[in-house]
Amino acid sequence: MRAFLDELWRSRGLVTALVRRHIATRYRGSLLGILWSFLNPLCLMAVYTLVFKYYMRVQGGPHYSLLVFAGLLPWIWTTTALQEGTSSVASSGHLITKSMFPGHLLPFVSIVSSMLHFMFALPILVAFMTVSGVGISWSWLALVPVVFVHFTLLWGVVLALSALNVFYRDVQHLLGNILTFVFFLCPIIYPRSLIPSELRFWVELNPLALLTSTYQMILVEGVLPPMQWVLYMIAIACLAFVAGVLIHNSGRERFAEVL
Repeated sequence: MRAFLDELWRSRGLVTALVRRHIATRYRGSLLGILWSFLNPLCLMAVYTLVFKYYMRVQGGPHYSLLVFAGLLPWIWTTTALQEGTSSVASSGHLITKSMFPGHLLPFVSIVSSMLHFMFALPILVAFMTVSGVGISWSWLALVPVVFVHFTLLWGVVLALSALNVFYRDVQHLLGNILTFVFFLCPIIYPRSLIPSELRFWVELNPLALLTSTYQMILVEGVLPPMQWVLYMIAIACLAFVAGVLIHNSGRERFAEVL
């Protein structure tokens, strides 16, 4: 584990270059470029607000749109990091086959790039909150440790999935279907208050659902999540990271051979 992190630190210059290339490649040939970081969540928020608040009459409170937006931002980070990170090793055979190239940097780069888009979109949320009369609360200080836990969870999962995807390409196709299912298990387009009390325990076993609610509480509601949520998310993130490193390291010696 220590050697894994040391190697990442020694390659920090390479990571920076890869992140820059990743972001530049994503918007190459696009007229709006990085503005899509703002437009994608805005379009989704508009659609979900229209359908669920006005068509289906979901009782989401006066700040329903803000809660949806605050839930969509980390969800887009999650889905983008998982989908791009899972295929990052398998799609970069030209790099993996080069001697001494640290393959575990590729999943890391996918997560960092997606996180930067998440950070770029936060000012839009602040602008909407200001217009809606919802001020920024002291609870925003908790955003840093929450992002760290979220990052660690994603890193562990992506390390494992990217390694498995090298040997079983079904993983990247299966992931998209799983994420669609998980999206509706997270309180993004509906408030937590609509979840039946007898089902809340099972919803709270889903770390992504807890992360969604935590971001909404910190960013919009101005309160901190329950301590048991925090401890549970930290434990899951640590377990995911350890498992991801072990799974990735167990297969990395054969990546070049398979690719």
